[in-house]
Amino acid sequence: MKLLAAAPVAGGLAAAAAPAHATRAPLAAGATAPGIVKPLPPELFTVRGTNAESRFDAFGDTGLLTPADRFFVRNHTSTPVLDAAGWRLTLWGDGLHGRAPVHLTYGQLRDLPSVTRTALVECAGNGRSLYTTQQGEAVTGTAWTLGAVGAARWRGARLRDVLRRAGIASDAVAVQPRGLDDEYVTGGVDLGRVRRPLPVAKALDDVIVAYEMNGEPLPYDHGYPARLVVPSWVGIASIKWLGDIEVSTAPLSSPWSTDYYRLFGAAHPPGGSAPISRQTLKSGWELPFGATLEAGRTHRLTGRAWSAHAPVRKVEVSTDGGAHWRPARLHDAPRRDGWVRWSTVWRPHRTGPATLLSRTTDEAGDVQPERAVHNTQGYLFDAVVRHPVTVA
Repeated sequence: MKLLAAAPVAGGLAAAAAPAHATRAPLAAGATAPGIVKPLPPELFTVRGTNAESRFDAFGDTGLLTPADRFFVRNHTSTPVLDAAGWRLTLWGDGLHGRAPVHLTYGQLRDLPSVTRTALVECAGNGRSLYTTQQGEAVTGTAWTLGAVGAARWRGARLRDVLRRAGIASDAVAVQPRGLDDEYVTGGVDLGRVRRPLPVAKALDDVIVAYEMNGEPLPYDHGYPARLVVPSWVGIASIKWLGDIEVSTAPLSSPWSTDYYRLFGAAHPPGGSAPISRQTLKSGWELPFGATLEAGRTHRLTGRAWSAHAPVRKVEVSTDGGAHWRPARLHDAPRRDGWVRWSTVWRPHRTGPATLLSRTTDEAGDVQPERAVHNTQGYLFDAVVRHPVTVA
């Protein structure tokens, strides 16, 4: 396998340790997305280029955890098929005592004290297509609806334990994890492997280096053999196929914190916002867009709601396009970094088109707005979703 992209020349890591065996992911039987390992049946996924979006309506028969075979896939390039026996995690940089690179094997990572944490992972662009279809505003990027999100029970080592084992210095201010997938090339420019800095305060807080997902080793598409899980932050922070981490006494940057994953547009500073970190709040109906419902019959409709800021406090629903609202029934105890399932009953009498709405309010007082603040790359859509159905 090729070595990692070149690091800074002064005091940097010339080449981080790479797995002894790695291949490009084959096309799974029945799949239509090159470079994704698992099958992508159309009743569970919508393929979007190198990515696979979970069908939100397919979550209805799952519990709080998203099964791995229904979890969305966000790939910049292709899923690497790696060998844990040859895998090494390399920590390096001037933010380490001694400044010499430190290597951890897969076995050494698993020997560290483990934690289990249930958390959502959500792409920063989840809901992006709704800027255009619902608000009439142009954006760039993968046209996700609401399915670029999933919840899992992650098990691994605390990142702070990994950093302390490597000898993080007291004056370190940033870490930059980097993945082992192929270099990302766009417009003829090689941006290197996917990487994005984290402030040390977040890295030492609740971040884990995960090696299990829902009680099983990570699947290839979801970061095997090890990945970061950064609760409440945008999905790009949860680097998959973790290969090395730079530890620095100065702020760090990458294209994923300068060119991407910032907010640009008329509502934002001329040079763009600061790099985005925390996700936002959303809700959605577990029902296909454009579904047909029978008039004169009582329907039990379900959905999910979540917020990266605080536990969900309530969900309100409207079956008449927002003219009237009523509370939905919550089926789970709201918790940090998770979602809640909700339901409502509706007996429509008038045939024709109708619009269903759901609105989340969290314990911090955040409420889904009628419109999301536009940005040109379509991040952090948080508006109430207008869900069209037909009553027949």
